[in-house]
Amino acid sequence: MAAVTWRLDDKYHIDSSKIELKVPTRSTLRLTAAGNRREGRSMAAPLEVEFHFDFGSPNAYLAELALPGIEKRTGVKFDYIPVLLGGVYKATGNMSPGESLRGIKNKPEYNALETERFLRRHNITTFRTNPFFPVNTLMLMRGVVAADFEGLFEPYFRAAYHHMWSEPKKMDDPQVFREAFLSSGLDIDRIIARAQQDEVKKKLIDNTSNAVARGSFGSPTFFVGDEIFFGKDKLREVEDEIVAQLAAGRRKTA
Repeated sequence: MAAVTWRLDDKYHIDSSKIELKVPTRSTLRLTAAGNRREGRSMAAPLEVEFHFDFGSPNAYLAELALPGIEKRTGVKFDYIPVLLGGVYKATGNMSPGESLRGIKNKPEYNALETERFLRRHNITTFRTNPFFPVNTLMLMRGVVAADFEGLFEPYFRAAYHHMWSEPKKMDDPQVFREAFLSSGLDIDRIIARAQQDEVKKKLIDNTSNAVARGSFGSPTFFVGDEIFFGKDKLREVEDEIVAQLAAGRRKTA
Protein backbone atom coordinates (compact mmCIF):
# COMPACT_ATOMS: atom_id res chain seq x y z
CA MET A 1 0.00 0.00 0.00
CA ALA A 2 1.29 3.47 -0.81
CA ALA A 3 2.35 5.57 2.15
CA VAL A 4 -0.28 8.01 3.38
CA THR A 5 0.98 11.50 4.07
CA TRP A 6 0.00 12.73 7.51
CA ARG A 7 0.96 16.28 8.41
CA LEU A 8 0.32 18.15 11.63
CA ASP A 9 -0.65 21.24 9.66
CA ASP A 10 -3.16 19.64 7.29
CA LYS A 11 -6.92 19.71 7.66
CA TYR A 12 -6.92 16.48 9.63
CA HIS A 13 -4.27 17.46 12.17
CA ILE A 14 -4.75 20.65 14.06
CA ASP A 15 -3.69 21.96 17.42
CA SER A 16 -5.77 20.02 19.94
CA SER A 17 -6.28 23.21 21.93
CA LYS A 18 -8.34 24.55 19.00
CA ILE A 19 -10.79 21.66 18.96
CA GLU A 20 -14.23 22.81 20.05
CA LEU A 21 -16.02 20.40 22.36
CA LYS A 22 -19.79 20.34 22.77
CA VAL A 23 -20.12 19.08 26.31
CA PRO A 24 -23.48 17.43 27.08
CA THR A 25 -25.16 17.94 30.43
CA ARG A 26 -24.88 15.31 33.13
CA SER A 27 -28.65 14.78 33.10
CA THR A 28 -28.67 13.69 29.46
CA LEU A 29 -25.35 11.89 29.34
CA ARG A 30 -24.63 8.19 29.29
CA LEU A 31 -21.15 7.48 28.01
CA THR A 32 -21.12 4.42 25.80
CA ALA A 33 -17.98 2.32 25.70
CA ALA A 34 -18.96 0.34 22.61
CA GLY A 35 -16.15 0.31 20.09
CA ASN A 36 -13.53 1.08 22.72
CA ARG A 37 -13.20 -2.32 24.37
CA ARG A 38 -10.05 -4.31 23.99
CA GLU A 39 -10.28 -7.37 21.83
CA GLY A 40 -11.61 -10.40 23.68
CA ARG A 41 -13.13 -8.40 26.53
CA SER A 42 -16.31 -9.86 27.91
CA MET A 43 -19.53 -8.01 28.73
CA ALA A 44 -20.50 -10.64 31.30
CA ALA A 45 -19.77 -8.47 34.34
CA PRO A 46 -22.63 -6.02 35.03
CA LEU A 47 -20.31 -3.46 36.58
CA GLU A 48 -18.89 -0.97 34.08
CA VAL A 49 -15.32 0.05 34.87
CA GLU A 50 -13.50 2.50 32.62
CA PHE A 51 -9.95 3.76 32.09
CA HIS A 52 -9.77 7.10 30.27
CA PHE A 53 -6.38 7.70 28.72
CA ASP A 54 -4.26 9.86 26.46
CA PHE A 55 -0.87 8.52 25.33
CA GLY A 56 0.71 11.84 26.29
CA SER A 57 0.18 11.23 30.00
CA PRO A 58 3.02 9.32 31.66
CA ASN A 59 0.82 8.76 34.69
CA ALA A 60 -1.79 7.06 32.51
CA TYR A 61 0.92 4.78 31.11
CA LEU A 62 2.07 3.84 34.62
CA ALA A 63 -1.48 3.34 35.90
CA GLU A 64 -2.39 1.05 33.01
CA LEU A 65 0.46 -1.30 33.91
CA ALA A 66 -1.24 -1.90 37.25
CA LEU A 67 -4.72 -2.59 35.83
CA PRO A 68 -4.19 -6.29 35.01
CA GLY A 69 -3.60 -6.96 38.70
CA ILE A 70 -6.87 -5.28 39.63
CA GLU A 71 -8.67 -7.23 36.92
CA LYS A 72 -7.22 -10.51 38.18
CA ARG A 73 -8.13 -9.82 41.80
CA THR A 74 -11.66 -8.57 41.15
CA GLY A 75 -12.76 -10.32 37.95
CA VAL A 76 -13.77 -7.08 36.21
CA LYS A 77 -12.47 -5.93 32.83
CA PHE A 78 -11.69 -2.27 32.24
CA ASP A 79 -13.08 -0.56 29.16
CA TYR A 80 -10.32 1.55 27.64
CA ILE A 81 -11.64 4.96 26.54
CA PRO A 82 -9.36 7.22 24.46
CA VAL A 83 -9.78 10.94 25.13
CA LEU A 84 -7.90 13.97 23.84
CA LEU A 85 -6.16 15.49 26.84
CA GLY A 86 -5.67 18.85 25.16
CA GLY A 87 -9.43 19.03 24.64
CA VAL A 88 -10.09 18.08 28.26
CA TYR A 89 -7.73 20.81 29.46
CA LYS A 90 -9.34 23.41 27.23
CA ALA A 91 -12.88 22.48 28.29
CA THR A 92 -12.04 22.52 32.01
CA GLY A 93 -9.44 25.27 32.23
CA ASN A 94 -6.93 22.72 33.53
CA MET A 95 -3.27 22.50 32.53
CA SER A 96 -0.56 19.86 32.42
CA PRO A 97 1.42 19.07 35.59
CA GLY A 98 4.51 20.46 33.90
CA GLU A 99 2.80 23.83 33.54
CA SER A 100 1.08 23.83 36.92
CA LEU A 101 4.25 22.89 38.81
CA ARG A 102 6.51 25.39 37.09
CA GLY A 103 8.17 27.69 39.61
CA ILE A 104 6.84 25.84 42.67
CA LYS A 105 9.50 24.93 45.19
CA ASN A 106 9.70 21.26 46.35
CA LYS A 107 6.49 20.00 44.72
CA PRO A 108 8.08 18.78 41.45
CA GLU A 109 10.68 16.91 43.48
CA TYR A 110 7.96 15.33 45.60
CA ASN A 111 6.04 14.28 42.49
CA ALA A 112 9.20 12.61 41.19
CA LEU A 113 9.59 10.81 44.53
CA GLU A 114 6.01 9.54 44.34
CA THR A 115 6.66 8.27 40.83
CA GLU A 116 9.70 6.34 42.05
CA ARG A 117 7.62 4.82 44.83
CA PHE A 118 4.95 3.80 42.32
CA LEU A 119 7.54 2.16 40.09
CA ARG A 120 8.92 0.16 43.01
CA ARG A 121 5.47 -0.79 44.34
CA HIS A 122 4.37 -2.20 41.00
CA ASN A 123 7.78 -3.50 39.91
CA ILE A 124 7.77 -1.37 36.77
CA THR A 125 11.09 -1.37 34.94
CA THR A 126 10.04 -0.32 31.42
CA PHE A 127 9.34 3.37 32.04
CA ARG A 128 11.62 5.99 30.50
CA THR A 129 11.12 9.74 30.52
CA ASN A 130 10.37 11.00 27.01
CA PRO A 131 12.97 13.65 26.14
CA PHE A 132 10.58 15.14 23.55
CA PHE A 133 7.80 15.70 26.10
CA PRO A 134 5.31 17.30 25.73
CA VAL A 135 4.22 15.53 22.56
CA ASN A 136 1.15 16.58 20.56
CA THR A 137 -0.94 13.40 20.71
CA LEU A 138 -3.63 14.19 18.15
CA MET A 139 -2.17 11.73 15.62
CA LEU A 140 -1.77 9.06 18.29
CA MET A 141 -5.27 9.44 19.69
CA ARG A 142 -7.06 9.51 16.34
CA GLY A 143 -4.92 6.55 15.45
CA VAL A 144 -6.08 4.47 18.39
CA VAL A 145 -9.73 5.16 17.56
CA ALA A 146 -9.06 4.21 13.93
CA ALA A 147 -7.20 1.09 15.04
CA ASP A 148 -10.19 0.09 17.14
CA PHE A 149 -12.49 0.46 14.13
CA GLU A 150 -10.05 -1.74 12.19
CA GLY A 151 -9.93 -4.40 14.92
CA LEU A 152 -6.36 -3.48 15.85
CA PHE A 153 -6.84 -1.71 19.17
CA GLU A 154 -4.63 -3.94 21.31
CA PRO A 155 -1.48 -4.03 19.10
CA TYR A 156 -1.76 -0.31 18.34
CA PHE A 157 -2.29 0.54 22.01
CA ARG A 158 0.75 -1.46 23.12
CA ALA A 159 2.95 -0.08 20.35
CA ALA A 160 1.93 3.52 21.04
CA TYR A 161 2.77 3.28 24.72
CA HIS A 162 6.02 1.47 23.92
CA HIS A 163 7.20 4.22 21.61
CA MET A 164 6.09 6.97 23.99
CA TRP A 165 7.34 5.69 27.34
CA SER A 166 9.48 2.54 26.96
CA GLU A 167 11.62 3.52 23.97
CA PRO A 168 10.61 7.18 23.80
CA LYS A 169 10.38 8.94 20.46
CA LYS A 170 9.04 12.20 19.09
CA MET A 171 5.69 10.69 18.17
CA ASP A 172 4.20 13.91 16.83
CA ASP A 173 6.70 13.83 13.97
CA PRO A 174 4.81 12.11 11.11
CA GLN A 175 7.86 10.26 9.81
CA VAL A 176 8.92 9.10 13.27
CA PHE A 177 5.32 8.10 13.96
CA ARG A 178 5.05 5.98 10.82
CA GLU A 179 8.43 4.31 11.20
CA ALA A 180 7.77 3.49 14.85
CA PHE A 181 4.53 1.66 14.12
CA LEU A 182 6.00 -0.09 11.11
CA SER A 183 8.79 -1.38 13.35
CA SER A 184 6.09 -2.83 15.60
CA GLY A 185 4.56 -4.74 12.71
CA LEU A 186 1.40 -2.66 12.23
CA ASP A 187 -0.17 -1.73 8.91
CA ILE A 188 0.05 1.90 9.93
CA ASP A 189 -0.84 3.31 6.52
CA ARG A 190 -4.19 1.55 6.76
CA ILE A 191 -4.73 3.04 10.22
CA ILE A 192 -3.66 6.53 9.10
CA ALA A 193 -6.11 6.40 6.21
CA ARG A 194 -8.94 5.37 8.53
CA ALA A 195 -7.98 8.05 11.07
CA GLN A 196 -8.67 10.76 8.49
CA GLN A 197 -12.34 9.80 8.29
CA ASP A 198 -14.96 11.93 9.98
CA GLU A 199 -16.34 9.06 12.06
CA VAL A 200 -12.98 8.66 13.78
CA LYS A 201 -12.58 12.36 14.52
CA LYS A 202 -16.16 12.56 15.80
CA LYS A 203 -15.70 9.51 18.03
CA LEU A 204 -12.65 11.02 19.72
CA ILE A 205 -14.37 14.37 20.22
CA ASP A 206 -17.49 12.65 21.60
CA ASN A 207 -15.42 10.57 24.01
CA THR A 208 -13.66 13.70 25.22
CA SER A 209 -16.82 15.79 25.57
CA ASN A 210 -18.66 13.05 27.40
CA ALA A 211 -15.76 12.48 29.79
CA VAL A 212 -15.73 16.17 30.70
CA ALA A 213 -19.49 16.13 31.23
CA ARG A 214 -19.06 13.29 33.70
CA GLY A 215 -16.48 15.20 35.70
CA SER A 216 -13.15 14.43 34.04
CA PHE A 217 -10.40 17.05 34.06
CA GLY A 218 -7.29 15.01 33.19
CA SER A 219 -5.76 11.60 32.62
CA PRO A 220 -5.73 8.97 33.94
CA THR A 221 -9.36 9.06 34.98
CA PHE A 222 -11.29 6.01 36.12
CA PHE A 223 -15.01 5.36 36.46
CA VAL A 224 -16.43 2.57 38.59
CA GLY A 225 -20.08 2.74 37.67
CA ASP A 226 -20.77 6.44 38.15
CA GLU A 227 -17.97 6.98 40.69
CA ILE A 228 -15.01 8.97 39.35
CA PHE A 229 -11.37 8.68 40.41
CA PHE A 230 -8.39 10.65 39.12
CA GLY A 231 -4.72 9.78 39.08
CA LYS A 232 -2.53 6.73 39.42
CA ASP A 233 -2.40 7.25 43.18
CA LYS A 234 -6.12 6.42 43.39
CA LEU A 235 -5.82 2.86 42.13
CA ARG A 236 -6.31 1.42 45.62
CA GLU A 237 -9.54 3.40 45.97
CA VAL A 238 -10.60 2.26 42.49
CA GLU A 239 -10.14 -1.37 43.51
CA ASP A 240 -11.92 -0.85 46.83
CA GLU A 241 -14.88 0.70 45.00
CA ILE A 242 -15.01 -2.18 42.53
CA VAL A 243 -15.10 -4.69 45.37
CA ALA A 244 -17.76 -2.68 47.20
CA GLN A 245 -20.01 -2.30 44.16
CA LEU A 246 -19.67 -5.96 43.23
CA ALA A 247 -20.62 -6.95 46.76
CA ALA A 248 -23.60 -4.61 46.71
CA GLY A 249 -24.71 -6.11 43.41
CA ARG A 250 -24.50 -9.63 44.82
CA ARG A 251 -26.60 -8.61 47.83
CA LYS A 252 -29.28 -7.21 45.55
CA THR A 253 -29.52 -10.44 43.57
CA ALA A 254 -29.31 -12.79 46.57
